[in-house]
Amino acid sequence: MKAFTNYLKIFMGVLVLTFGMVACDKEDYLIFTAQEPSEAISFTNNASDTYLLSADSRTNIAERFVWNKPDFGAPTTVSYVVEGSVNEDFSTVDYSSGTLNETNHAVTINNLIALATAMGLDADPNTNGPDGQPNNSGVVYFRVKAFVGSADAVNNASSVSDLMPLNIVMVEASSGGGGSGVEKSSWGVVGSAANDWGNAGPDLPFYTTDQADVFVAYVNLKDGAMKFRENNDWGNNLGDDGADGTLEPGGADIMVTAGDYKIVLDLNSNTYTIEPYSWGVVGSAYNDWGNNGPDAKLFYDYTTDTWKAGVKLLDGLMKIRLNNDWGTNFGDDGADGTLENGGADIPVTAGFYTLTVNFNDNTYTLESSDLWGIVGSGYNDWGNAGPDFMFTPLGEDKWIAENVTLIDGMIKFRINEDWGVNLGDDGADGTLEANGADIAVTAGTYDIMLDFSGADPTYTFITK
Repeated sequence: MKAFTNYLKIFMGVLVLTFGMVACDKEDYLIFTAQEPSEAISFTNNASDTYLLSADSRTNIAERFVWNKPDFGAPTTVSYVVEGSVNEDFSTVDYSSGTLNETNHAVTINNLIALATAMGLDADPNTNGPDGQPNNSGVVYFRVKAFVGSADAVNNASSVSDLMPLNIVMVEASSGGGGSGVEKSSWGVVGSAANDWGNAGPDLPFYTTDQADVFVAYVNLKDGAMKFRENNDWGNNLGDDGADGTLEPGGADIMVTAGDYKIVLDLNSNTYTIEPYSWGVVGSAYNDWGNNGPDAKLFYDYTTDTWKAGVKLLDGLMKIRLNNDWGTNFGDDGADGTLENGGADIPVTAGFYTLTVNFNDNTYTLESSDLWGIVGSGYNDWGNAGPDFMFTPLGEDKWIAENVTLIDGMIKFRINEDWGVNLGDDGADGTLEANGADIAVTAGTYDIMLDFSGADPTYTFITK
């Protein structure tokens, strides 16, 4: 009997093992059904009181939406979409992020300007709404959806957040006109030292001054030759036959060495002057007081008659000096935004900044900013081999990066060395798209321009 009992136990054990193996096979075919989440999706960030919208800052991040991850009760991928509307009932969807996998999304000033335009708002101080009040402010609405499967699937499990209203205000231009009073002239610098005699882009511009027929240009030149001509055309050009500073129609090429220059063209006397000229940021906050590379260059912005630099700073001190030399340098003795020659060092904290200097009254501003930069295998190994190359914002919604040395590879443009906002080129057509394709580049030195003034942002490479 004992032997029979042991045999029975062994038989039952084999039966259980066999059943278990079959059960495991069947478990592979279990189907999980996603359910409506027990906790609805919701924004976890807080909106600002007001969002000021200006074309000068259209590339800045206005708001980064952040939300929780809902549990649909199934081991499945959850996707999201952020939507915006000018209507509280979302009868129209006027903004969409597209499908997202992360739980945050940045909306730019430009995105809000597009919504403002859809509402009929504008920045013109001379226009009003139907009620006679200025039509430059309003409310737009955002929501976030979480879903399993595709966003438009029928009967898919999903969750929609409450609305987040944003109060937006278009910054109106001064009703008195404004502007710096400086304009681009019809004259420019052309040559192998400037733009490959016109083959690598338009002539470098001269600007008007407070004297009639006297123009000034701030240019970065290569070793080579240059001349001055009007309207990017050889019909009216000036050179220097005697290399004596006097100009003659159709005269000889003017030889120059590489560097940054200020050129003054006086058509009253048909003379010109050229001198080394470059303002830059120096200090422990940037280049170890000049021991770790050249100063961060400031660029002339004729629309405001000021000098600007987009710069990434460290905790430390800075000053502004001429021609990478201590002969002329400016600090701030009173920490009041006014510059004095030889003045005190300016303390700064680490971050991304736009520095604006007005040498008409020796004032400056240093504003925390969202700066576009160049990243990629063609520049800094996608950020692993040093910082991005920073652009400087100028008037007319344009950004400049000068003398960028690239290697064969790919690049993209992103804000503040972060992938949250980045631009590539899906069609390789010079038009930029958010999260677009990598841009192929060949080794060389370039000036690169970003232009956000049109409906779609564009970029231009100028070979140096």
